[in-house]
Amino acid sequence: MYLEIVNPEASLVAGEVESVTVPGVEGEFQMLNNHTPIVSVLQEGKVKFRGNPTISKAFKDKFSKEGDKWILHITGGTVECNKNRVMILAD
Repeated sequence: MYLEIVNPEASLVAGEVESVTVPGVEGEFQMLNNHTPIVSVLQEGKVKFRGNPTISKAFKDKFSKEGDKWILHITGGTVECNKNRVMILAD
């Protein structure tokens, strides 16, 4: 599935991933290939994704690795998943 993470400054990540885990306001949840369409508000926490999408060089220092997953700490935002595309608008 295709993941894009943007913030008010720029696009941080874009590309194919295997999974995405986000901190929803009702709890953490994961999206995999062919996930049902969803829109959710995100709370402060970690966005985790597995795969090798392009991470903007200007923001690479905002990401860390835990095993085979990339980690980005956010303070909130929204996520939309539809037709194997995950769009995260992060604060």
